Amino acid sequence: MFFGLTIEKVLVIGVIAAILIGPERLPRYAEGLARFTTRAREFVKGARSRVKEEMGDDFDDVDWRKLDPRQYDPRRIIREALLDDAPVPTVTAASTAATMLAAGAAATALTPGQRAEAGPTPFDSEAT
Repeated sequence: MFFGLTIEKVLVIGVIAAILIGPERLPRYAEGLARFTTRAREFVKGARSRVKEEMGDDFDDVDWRKLDPRQYDPRRIIREALLDDAPVPTVTAASTAATMLAAGAAATALTPGQRAEAGPTPFDSEAT
């Protein structure tokens, strides 16, 4: 069913409610529940008709299952958004990072004299 309730649980809740309310007040509460159910059904129908009216002919074309928020995984959404905005392909970025790490390791293996011969350290004005 919904909210983790099964038929058995609903029946147990109904029996307990009938015992607690008592036979004198039970018809009045049943009538109130019926009115509430009718109002809720009318509200849903009204909301559906308003959405259909505002969307026009596109209402029937929408796949409502795709819009179910329970199917979304925030980690997947963020990962896809980050990969979509990547300026270079991920494989190229990974290989570039590996090349830079290898070059950095080679640069740290230089002696101070060799570094002086290599010239000043490159400066990137956009990195700060």
